[in-house]
Amino acid sequence: MIKAILIFNNHGKPRLSKFYEHYSEDTEQQIIRETFHLVSKRDENVCNFLEGGMLIGGSENKLIYRHYATLYFVFCVDSSESELGILDLIQVFVETLDKCFENVCELDLIFHVDKVHNILAEMVMGGMVLETNMNEIITQVDAQNKMEKSEFSSFFSLYRRLSFSLPGRTGRHRLVLQVPLLVPCLP
Repeated sequence: MIKAILIFNNHGKPRLSKFYEHYSEDTEQQIIRETFHLVSKRDENVCNFLEGGMLIGGSENKLIYRHYATLYFVFCVDSSESELGILDLIQVFVETLDKCFENVCELDLIFHVDKVHNILAEMVMGGMVLETNMNEIITQVDAQNKMEKSEFSSFFSLYRRLSFSLPGRTGRHRLVLQVPLLVPCLP
């Protein structure tokens, strides 16, 4: 089972963190720091998996990672996961990001974090691998994007119908009704 997925840059700045077990926010930050120190000090010529840090479960868990340009992609997994299978999953994740963002870079992860999480959710849910076929993942993400655009255009159409004009000094003055948006509370 996958315990956590972490992406951070060469300086240890987290660009994505997804934990599939509950940890306090402080513990999550400590796990990210510990994982960065364990992974970043390794030589480029060694294998891409090692024992997990003490905070993520020690020798019971493994850290499997790939280093691409300025980013480390790290999956923290238990002993039941295949190292080579997770390395392949990381490769599929990166290739999918590359295809969705047309040459993905660190800034894409910063400014489009919601899209990155959607892609990840198509691949992994609750720590279990759901999909590894890049074409299927992209199809589902595109369908999600189309649905969001459709909802936005429906909302905008309703918004325009609710707005109305009143005469003003310039002959026309547009008064727009404000529609409150409900935002769910997240833990």
